[in-house]
Amino acid sequence: MSLSLSFPLVLSPPAAPTADDLLDFARRAAADADLVSRLPLDPIGRTWVRLDGPGGSEAWLIGWPPGAETGWHDHGGSRGAFATATGELAEESLSVPLPTDGWRSLELADDVDRTRRLPAGRGRAFGPHHIHQVVNASEEQHAISVHAYYPPLPLIRRYSRRGSLLHLELVESPQQW
Repeated sequence: MSLSLSFPLVLSPPAAPTADDLLDFARRAAADADLVSRLPLDPIGRTWVRLDGPGGSEAWLIGWPPGAETGWHDHGGSRGAFATATGELAEESLSVPLPTDGWRSLELADDVDRTRRLPAGRGRAFGPHHIHQVVNASEEQHAISVHAYYPPLPLIRRYSRRGSLLHLELVESPQQW
């Protein structure tokens, strides 16, 4: 007598991309000269093209004219990564995770500021409570970078900063960018 058992096939959803996965994607995309060359550049404002990121992440190829910057912001609880393809970007960030809800102004402690230079080929990953600003400090050269976020950005909080005071100014939804 032969017995045959049948088991239903259960597929697990793919694992969400980690910050390291996002950084790996950003670095590989930034190294793709053909992709980078297709981004239209504007002499005054930033330009961007949406990319298909890994595992359902949101990704962008961004052009930065000389002097362009993001201002202080967070990514609404998403983790992320970015890598510079051409030129050089600087990132100013806070070395401590800050709460993202329940406050309008915070006084920052001394020694929480960090600055990173990210020339072509360099990148960095960050967690869900990361507040930073990114700047192309060059007066002459465009920079191009690749950014990836997971989960896809639910919102962006924008902040102003005067000395040690950080103030929440605006919360933007995806329809606003």
